[in-house]
Amino acid sequence: MCGRTACSLGADNLRRACAYRDRRGRRRQPEWIQAERYRPSYNKGPQSSGPVLLSRRHLQQDADSSERVLMDMRWGLVPSWFKKDDPSKMQFNTSNCRSDTMLKKSSYKGALLKGKRCVVLADGFYEWQQHTGGKQPYFIYFPQTKDAMAEGKEGDEEWKGWRLLTMAGIFDCWEPPAGGEMLYTYTIITVDASKDVSFIHHRMPAILDGDEAIRKWLDFAEVPTQEAVKLIQPTENIVFHPVSTFVNSVRNNTPECLAPIELGAKKEVKATPSSKVMLGWLKNSQEGSPQKKENDLPRWTSQFIHSPSPKKTSADILQQWLGKEGEPATKKRKA
Repeated sequence: MCGRTACSLGADNLRRACAYRDRRGRRRQPEWIQAERYRPSYNKGPQSSGPVLLSRRHLQQDADSSERVLMDMRWGLVPSWFKKDDPSKMQFNTSNCRSDTMLKKSSYKGALLKGKRCVVLADGFYEWQQHTGGKQPYFIYFPQTKDAMAEGKEGDEEWKGWRLLTMAGIFDCWEPPAGGEMLYTYTIITVDASKDVSFIHHRMPAILDGDEAIRKWLDFAEVPTQEAVKLIQPTENIVFHPVSTFVNSVRNNTPECLAPIELGAKKEVKATPSSKVMLGWLKNSQEGSPQKKENDLPRWTSQFIHSPSPKKTSADILQQWLGKEGEPATKKRKA
């Protein structure tokens, strides 16, 4: 499943990180729709709002369906047919949508058949492993490449930062019965977990790896539903590390939520020089921070333009990002 995410980039950097090639091969950045509503977070749960990509044609009928826009939508799909005046009165949870029933359940089927497909953006997601002593949280995300650590040239608008996790979602638009502002909401599609993360949980979000998969999922005018749903598969191209139970409370919204810990040690961020460097960068990386300096940000190349990352390099890259010179923070379970 997917019940908690992090998306710490500010609005402008998020837009830059979503750069893509349009149908003519031109490099584009999606336009923000009401960017002022977006709030970065290290610990985002259902009923909060989060950033999603969708085709502009959903908002403008004569637009090119391959053109993308960014919107801040509420997590937890409210079907357009919901009749009550308060969405919180819904009797069922729609934060996740199982891939094997999404074309059967009325909450999702109508929206999906109308092409209301979106891509939910995040730094990564959290998942909890059940064990005898309680639950151990993990942070799960895309691997990064060594060559993407190179500094960008001054004035270069191409994003060189963290590779965003891109999850397949369905959205809908609900209008209050008495009239008022339209409410856009989304759900994250889930699939059986891939082998590497199945020991943490048996379900995981459907992750779209690379711009071709993202293009097909978003371009509902060119790619019909029955073709698009073939993209909904587990992926092995992810890495993870354990994090502190500090993240358990959604009220905790600081960089400590996604900082690596060592299992077997006390479940807290170790006060080592390397972890202090990492935490310092995380605290300063959120756009709008008075301490933030653009040149201090670690840089990777965006998945929206370049090919998917080889996963075996990610531990080394994560160490560089965190300022670690010791043991790898990222661990993958051996088959």
